[in-house]
Amino acid sequence: MIMDIQQLIRESVEHLYAVKVPESLIQLQKTKKEFKGHWTLVVFPLLKISKKTPEQTATEIGECLLAKQSFITEFNVIKGFLNLVVSSGYWIRVLNTIHSTVNYGTKPVAENAPLIMIEYSSPNTNKPLHLGHIRNNLLGYSISEILKAAGNRVVKTNIVNDRGIHICKSMLAWKKWGNAETPESSKQKGDHLVGDYYVKFDREYKNELLQLEATGLSRKEAEEKSLLMSEAREMLRKWESGDNETLNLWNVMNSWVYAGFDETYKALGVDFDKIYYESQTYLEGKKKVLEGLEKGIFYRKNDGSVWSDLTADGLDEKLLLRSDGTSVYMTQDIGTAQLRFNDYPIEKMIYVVGNEQNYHFQALSLLLDKLGFEFGKGLVHFSYGMVELPDGKMKSREGTVVDADDLIAEMIDVARETSENLGKLDGYSSEEIEEVSRIVGLGALKYFILKVDPRKNIIFNPNESIDFNGNTGPFIQYTYARIRSVLRKAEEEKSIQWESLVVSPNISVNEKEGAIIQILSEFPAIINEASDNLSPAVIANYIYDLVKEYNQFYHDYSILREENEEKRKFRLILSQNAGKVIKTGFSLLGIRVPSRM
Repeated sequence: MIMDIQQLIRESVEHLYAVKVPESLIQLQKTKKEFKGHWTLVVFPLLKISKKTPEQTATEIGECLLAKQSFITEFNVIKGFLNLVVSSGYWIRVLNTIHSTVNYGTKPVAENAPLIMIEYSSPNTNKPLHLGHIRNNLLGYSISEILKAAGNRVVKTNIVNDRGIHICKSMLAWKKWGNAETPESSKQKGDHLVGDYYVKFDREYKNELLQLEATGLSRKEAEEKSLLMSEAREMLRKWESGDNETLNLWNVMNSWVYAGFDETYKALGVDFDKIYYESQTYLEGKKKVLEGLEKGIFYRKNDGSVWSDLTADGLDEKLLLRSDGTSVYMTQDIGTAQLRFNDYPIEKMIYVVGNEQNYHFQALSLLLDKLGFEFGKGLVHFSYGMVELPDGKMKSREGTVVDADDLIAEMIDVARETSENLGKLDGYSSEEIEEVSRIVGLGALKYFILKVDPRKNIIFNPNESIDFNGNTGPFIQYTYARIRSVLRKAEEEKSIQWESLVVSPNISVNEKEGAIIQILSEFPAIINEASDNLSPAVIANYIYDLVKEYNQFYHDYSILREENEEKRKFRLILSQNAGKVIKTGFSLLGIRVPSRM
């Protein structure tokens, strides 16, 4: 709709001043609530063309618009702003178009659409997923869904950090103190079981250091003398040399972790098209680095280590291979990029990783470009802030890190308790209570995190997030359930085929009804904006604005008890499409909506 008006304004300006007008000069925005109108033209960019005052220019354009067409019914001028009022008939045409459009707001994905790969999650196999992973997974999944809705081809990937000394610490602790314990024997999720042994290693290692320091050694000397750390390093050497016993233990314990991860991913509602493992990518990375060395892209120091000099690019020298030939994280990322590029014709690569890794991805982008990867310079580090909880609000296995599973379970419990206290689950079966509690609890968690600018640090308060008033997931979910309740009652009274309904063009649209249709009309542009800015917050806050507007309408006007049949049908269609957009918008955030609540 806004494009129609922009084109009409552009034609009017060209007619008035006999000059071709660039699209960029037609700046249209929603009229502020204190003024009469629906759309406002910012006139100032057009003054060089009109060579007149802002008021004169706005008035001339307004008069021209009234003369040229019928759907703009009046205008008013406030300094350099032209406020335009749109007719009821036009709003009806817009609503009928929205109502008849399948998958309204989203674009079909064409075969030749750009292929964008998005990496998110990136867990280690020595511990369960935690609160930081929750924000990472929610952002990565939502960005993927938004990009698809904007017409892009998307591949969702995960890189699992399944090798290195930290993995061997868990393995060694289990081997020394595990007594053959398994997830089945302990009745514990596999990732939690392995994580407990990682904590066990750390505890025993610290005790060993204290004992060594008690003999008069310094901390550094104690670390060098540690038998436990020496055993872990030896296990890593055996792993890298392909020792069967070590590899068998590694495979078994990783399988426990992967099963646990899958359970958490399922609970969060996220998935991946392809999972890569560092154990498979680090050798490929070493190969690419050695190729770069042969081509003179990198250089070797006297101790045998391999480096890249990025000082000309404003960074520093970057280590790629240690003197003993082992790889670093950068090497592994290069190898992962090579495997991904072999698998997919990537046009853009997006890494969803916290802002503490900003420098790493600046360097990776330069290195990939030097190595000839087409997406190197276009690499996008989606850098996001940290998320924390208020002290004492959640359980924590280690005292400092909040497990994702604990947080999910707590959110469901809080949702159940809050909903029951408010009477929103009266008459529900135990199965329905559990289902709604899960939908609301996870919706509250996801919305609270995704509505915030990703670059900002946030403090997540579970009780604040589960509030049926204000800018929260449950408030929006409850509004959707309210809409569904209205539509069900209408269906019970009379058999309705929603797809075939059309609103009469003779209906008079009041201010609140027009405001809802105007917001609905913006949905395709909102998806494009969220896609361009990689911001789920754009979708979240748009849906909140829609819900606020709908609730005001619902409070002020009758729907089912409206006596005029055409008006009642119009309000039902308006409600049905508001619900449709809420559901679609929330699906882009990975949030479900309950049909009853």
